[in-house]
Amino acid sequence: MKLDDLKSLSGETKTILQLFDQHPDRAQAFSASTGDLLFDYSKTQIDADIRTALIGLCDQSNLADRRDAMFSGAKINETEGRAVLHTALRNLDGGPVEVDGLDVMPDVLDTLQRMRVFAEEVRGGTYAGAGGSFTDVVNIGIGGSDLGPVMATHALSPYHDGPRVHYVSNVDGAHIADILRQLDPTRTLVIVASKTFTTIETMTNARTARAWMSEGGGDPARQFAAVSSAMDKTRAFGIPEERVFGFADWVGGRYSVWGPVGLPVMIAVGSNAFDAFLRGAQSMDVHFRAAEWIENMPVMLALVGIWHRQVQGQASRAVLPYDQRLLRLPAYFQQLEMESNGKSVAMDGSTLDVPSGPVVWGEPGTNGQHAFYQLIHQGTDVIPCEFMVAAQGHEPELAHHHRLLLSNCLAQSEALMRGRSLEEARSRMAAKGLDGAELERQARHRVFPGNRPSTTLIYPQLTPFVLGQIIALYEHRVFVEGVLLGINSFDQWGVELGKELATSLGPIVDGEEDTAGKDGSTAALVEYALRHRAE
Repeated sequence: MKLDDLKSLSGETKTILQLFDQHPDRAQAFSASTGDLLFDYSKTQIDADIRTALIGLCDQSNLADRRDAMFSGAKINETEGRAVLHTALRNLDGGPVEVDGLDVMPDVLDTLQRMRVFAEEVRGGTYAGAGGSFTDVVNIGIGGSDLGPVMATHALSPYHDGPRVHYVSNVDGAHIADILRQLDPTRTLVIVASKTFTTIETMTNARTARAWMSEGGGDPARQFAAVSSAMDKTRAFGIPEERVFGFADWVGGRYSVWGPVGLPVMIAVGSNAFDAFLRGAQSMDVHFRAAEWIENMPVMLALVGIWHRQVQGQASRAVLPYDQRLLRLPAYFQQLEMESNGKSVAMDGSTLDVPSGPVVWGEPGTNGQHAFYQLIHQGTDVIPCEFMVAAQGHEPELAHHHRLLLSNCLAQSEALMRGRSLEEARSRMAAKGLDGAELERQARHRVFPGNRPSTTLIYPQLTPFVLGQIIALYEHRVFVEGVLLGINSFDQWGVELGKELATSLGPIVDGEEDTAGKDGSTAALVEYALRHRAE
């Protein structure tokens, strides 16, 4: 059965409540687990027949072979001729992993050990700045060199016992100005994260930070480190080789938090907590490679996504962590999914004949409930929701807060499923004393269609290990979806054109060249900016 054939099953589906009525054990039958992580997809319209058909796509797409090829170091990123081995960065006690006949693990483990030593020296004060031990760390990067570590730093704040860590990504001068003005340039460590050390936003911010440090009495030669593979460029910038941590081209930016890009996280929480983070991801890798499809959490998460996007045609997906410390996780998953699977061309170069990845967005609960849940519950589009929540928080003295948080999370998924019928709404309005046309009018505003799908990922507590599990789960989910769609999830040519045009527009925006050859809109906007710019 192909994806198109699944659409015939879509028209025959029962409501979610009907499925629960028919199968009282549905919650157990339509969930997957590994360790203490539980993924419940029973509040969807997927029944046993649909699940069987979806699982059949895995075998038809040779998913097992593609998965094994990725872990073995085969060059599955075919458009760039690269292996895809972010999994090697957390292969702490696995076997050799070869690329072009060379085992990459000795270099991976050596770099990890260098990170540990440096991080602990910074944390302990044995490596210090011009004014003494480091109080602050500023990580300068963008995209995968920023979203991953900033997300993980927020998520692991209960474990944060090192220097304060700040992140600068936007080339907008306001971003770096707002960060640096609160810091001591003699006691700040700056980490510049750019694989090529040419990313224009990152290098512009790095030069600004270097000037700030020099002018403020700091020592850039001592207080800068780099995450880069361009040793010649880092050396020219003034960063000694011993403070440069590189990674290979088989680690994509949005998959790089496990290695040197995660250095600021390691400095924040310590090498032991960072190792636990890696081990959580490694445990998900083991599960993904060993579990049968029906019990395989990344596979079932992907199949639910395929059902909603490619079969049901639901173009949007809300990621809703009921955990304030996961406030950057929706943005992180947005990049992971949309940069990976936002394609319109199949692996063989043909036009994709099914919809590609969904629009991914979200906010932490309960904030989102007071912002956009209105549309989720009563809007005209069905938006599948992915809830996440811990059984307990990190603040025992505030356990009543967490119980309220958990109640809200579970209530929202139940409300999406159950809805409220017109008859129920009428009864409510009648109880308030309304009747006639006014009762009918008011009742209709209080109808919830229900039968709106959601999944829930629940875990004991947000620890480094659990965070590693969750991120790896979604990485593998994106991979599985890409395989089933027949696309390359590991290139991102869509980001290139805008970069090229921005470079060509630089001299025009600076007023050094005219707008000849530019379209009328771009030319008019440049001219407006030049007229109103105050140098």
